[in-house]
Amino acid sequence: MPDYYLRKIIQPDDFAAVARLLNFILPEPMTAERLGENESKIPAGKLHYNGEGELVGGDRSKWVAEDDRGRVAAYAIAWRAPWTEPGTLILTIVVHPDHRRNGLGSALYHKLLQWALQVRASRLVSYDIRETDEGAIRFAARFGFVMERRMFQSVLDLAAFDGEKLDDSIREAKRAGIRFVTLAEEPGAEGERKLYELYKTTHRDIPGHTGGFPLFYEWRKWHLGLPGTRPEWIHIAKDGDRYVGVVTLQRNEQTGAMYHEYTGVLPEYRGRRIALSLKLLAVRTAQACGAPYLRTHNDSMNGPMLRINRDLIGFRAEPGYYKMVLGLRPA
Repeated sequence: MPDYYLRKIIQPDDFAAVARLLNFILPEPMTAERLGENESKIPAGKLHYNGEGELVGGDRSKWVAEDDRGRVAAYAIAWRAPWTEPGTLILTIVVHPDHRRNGLGSALYHKLLQWALQVRASRLVSYDIRETDEGAIRFAARFGFVMERRMFQSVLDLAAFDGEKLDDSIREAKRAGIRFVTLAEEPGAEGERKLYELYKTTHRDIPGHTGGFPLFYEWRKWHLGLPGTRPEWIHIAKDGDRYVGVVTLQRNEQTGAMYHEYTGVLPEYRGRRIALSLKLLAVRTAQACGAPYLRTHNDSMNGPMLRINRDLIGFRAEPGYYKMVLGLRPA
């Protein structure tokens, strides 16, 4: 059995090895370059406490396990952003299949737990435990994590998609006075601000959503500035000058596929098939770009969106992920 050494991550030297590990659990490929781009968007960590004594602000702790040949065999991160629910830290732990059952996951978990207790976190959350990974589920349960909800994964084969009958929804929305544009057609600060307010309003209705919402400059970095996002891939529904609905696509350069990153419609405009119309426009955009498939995800409690994706459009169900949670007692 090899010997292992736990150490904090070295950036950017470890990014390639970490990306390879993350690809064992992520639905779409990760690269060292994308990890670097994401890291460049994260400000220096600064934790503090609100009036109720709850942990707020943002910071992260990142570790790897290295074997006696200098190979990164496991990776772990605990993090929170300023808009994360007070008291919460989000965890990811991944061990290379060839190095499992050597205690690496437990050792890295205790490193993260030690930091969590040090900063007085009250809750640990993991979003990336695959429902088919029985070992990971047992691992989380052994430390007291419980399953809170499920995130479904869905994929649409774009070569086989027709959907001509569904296009009536777009025509109906237009007859009712709704216009469809892309952000590329309305560039500039005014359009981005209106889109931000639409995201901010609709985001709070996503089942399972907790915490706050980022400030405009942070939202812009993490939604408009992500790799694979372009203004022409952001479809907006308008009623007059008002933004009332949106869908956003991202392209993965490794697979050429697209990810349906966000859908939102203002509450007073729901039930008018605007979400279906926007999703169809996104499907047509992905087809025009030559994407082989379109991927999306939905919370298990989001019945209306699951119905649109699977029953109406025809997304195929794939194994999803569990959200698992552990409450921490104050030291």
